[in-house]
Formats: sequence, structure tokens, C-alpha cells
Amino acid sequence: MSIISRLCISGYRSLRDVRLEIGQLTVVTGANGSGKSSLYRALRLLADVAQGRIIHSLALEGGLQSVLWAGPEQFSRAMKAGTQPVQGTMRKNSVSLRLGFSSDDYGFAIDLGLPVPGSRHFDKDPVIKVESLWTGLVMGRANVFAQRKGPSVSLRNQEGSWRLAYESLASYDSMLTHCSDPRDAAELLLLRENMRGWRFYDHFRTDSEAPARRRQIGTRTPVLASDGADLAAAIATIQEVGAEDELTAAVADAFPGGSVGVDDAGGYFEVEMRQHGLLRPLNASELSDGTLRYLLLIAALLSPRPPTLMILNEPETSLHPDLLPALARLIARVSKECQIIVVSHAAPLVSALQEAGAKQIVLEKQLGETVVPGEERPMWNWPSR
Repeated sequence: MSIISRLCISGYRSLRDVRLEIGQLTVVTGANGSGKSSLYRALRLLADVAQGRIIHSLALEGGLQSVLWAGPEQFSRAMKAGTQPVQGTMRKNSVSLRLGFSSDDYGFAIDLGLPVPGSRHFDKDPVIKVESLWTGLVMGRANVFAQRKGPSVSLRNQEGSWRLAYESLASYDSMLTHCSDPRDAAELLLLRENMRGWRFYDHFRTDSEAPARRRQIGTRTPVLASDGADLAAAIATIQEVGAEDELTAAVADAFPGGSVGVDDAGGYFEVEMRQHGLLRPLNASELSDGTLRYLLLIAALLSPRPPTLMILNEPETSLHPDLLPALARLIARVSKECQIIVVSHAAPLVSALQEAGAKQIVLEKQLGETVVPGEERPMWNWPSR
């Protein structure tokens, strides 16, 4: 599957109607409160669709009512000009949270709405109203080949005719998780597995009780866990699969004269690092927060099993500014193998990534809404209810 080219979010927190063009390497930046974290969480919600967790994830955020855009459905010209106070208007469309993306190959969109009253215990759970899967960047009448409306899912065959594949899909189940079949719906299965492989890294723990500071049972670990607990095993795996030179270069680029290794004590692994001028290696419990976090980022980025999409949220946290150019070089190098989105407000990192060829997206707030000034909005069609 080709890289994601368009990302569209409507009705989620400050993202009233955001449509973005993204590239092989994209850096999203903006002032505090501009909507960067909301964009990151919206991407996680999209990934949760393929994991069957989106309803639960929204519940953890307080439910659909808590995450919906809190402003008016539309802003009038007078509101935007400041000559009229911002106020509610007569709603024309249904209340909804919509998430979607597309590539040159496939596009997917989901629309979640308010439940019909009547459930005894779950009347606050959002329901999946519509889902659509199509070929190409923009959904049209002729290129949709899987669609869900309410409890019904229809699939289009190679001859172009539709058949009703499911009639009673639960309102909390996605067609990606419950209608993927290698014989009848191979595209749904392919997209689901692709989305399940998306990788998110957000604020690795580096405090004194962080899992990465303790010895852990070591097994082959081609993918670093999201909490970084298996750091030593991930580094040992990178060394064993033949990427030790890349690991050595990444460490030396950030810490001249430094090297990293793994101490094995009866099958329990621990990271140790040699630094220029020291007579012995430092173990994980002795490393500074910034050094440990950088090693975690190296292990994540040099995964022997790169994902199709990796999202790094504020990777600069706890890092000394002098480390940011080296981090940008590492991210840029790895982005040749997988698509990477970096969410950051560190100007040196953003600048270095731009110099490395990253597409920059700057978010701003206007009347409480996240916008991208100066960017041409890509064409996009949402599936209708």
C-alpha cells in the first residue's frame, strides 16, 4: 500500500474540519493549544478502528459528547470578522465525528454519531453510522467497493455489482474488524492489517521507576513496546539482525565517542552505555533522562520490522537542544523506509527536519478552531448517512 497522502478529521475537539496533505516525512507544529495533541489523538483513534477499540477509546476520553467540536456548526462571515458574537446556528447536519485518510491505492472513512436512546447501560456509547472503503485519493460513486450504513455492509465485486454481505453488524463493531474475509473482502483485510501495524510513540517514561531502567527478560524484539520496557531486548535484536552499524552510527552521531551494549544476566537484559572519558559503562538506572529517551527513540526508529506509518509525538521532550539535529538526521534517514509523522513544537527540530526535506504543517487556532493558514485544502468527500 502506498503512503497516506490525505488525512481528514471533522468534529473532533478543535478539529472542526481539517484536511491535510501529508508526505513521506511530515512535521506538524504550532503554538501550545493549536491542536497538535488533538491531531495526534485523532490518528490514534483511526488506528483503534482497526483494533476494534474506538468505542472504548472514546469512552476513556469522556465519551463522544466530550470530544465533539464545541463551537457552532458553521461560522458566519460576521463572526469571522468580529462584527457579530460567536453563537449557535440552526444545525443542518447530524452530530458526527468523522475520520478518514487516503492514499493512491485506498481510502477509508468512518462516521460516528450519537446513539438512539433506549440502551439500558450503554446509552452514552457512540455508534458507527457509516464506513466506506474506496480506491484512490477521493471517494466517488464509482470507486467505492465496501460500504457500511447502519447495520448493513455491502461489497462490490470485480464486475461492479453490489451484494449485501452483512445485515446485522453491531453499532460498536467496525466492518474492518468483523467483515474482513480473504475470499470476499480481501481489501478490507489488507487495510485492517496495514492500520494495525501503525506505530505510535508518545512520551517514553524515563523517571527512576521507568520500565526501561529495570532488567527485563530478553527475547527477540523487532518492535519496541510503546512504553519502552523492552529497550534492552530491542537493542540486542537490532544488533543481531545485522543493523549494528546503523545503531553504532546513530549513537555516535548523538554522543561522540559513545557506544551502547546489552548486559545479559541469566536471560535478564539491561542496557549499558559507554561514554567518552568514563572507565566503566553506565547501566540504565544511571543514565540521564535525556540520554535514556534518546536511546529509546533510536530503538524505535531502527526497528528491524519498520511499520508503514510511525507517529512520534513531541520526541524532543527531555532532550538537550544539541541532540535535536542528530535526531532529525536519524528520523530523515529512517523515513526512506517508512512514512513518519512528527508532532513537535521544538523549533530546532522542526527546522532540521525541514532542511532534510520534511513537509511542514503549521497549525493555528482561530475562534477556537484549528486551521492551517495558507494551505490549499485538498479535495475530499465524506460518505453520506
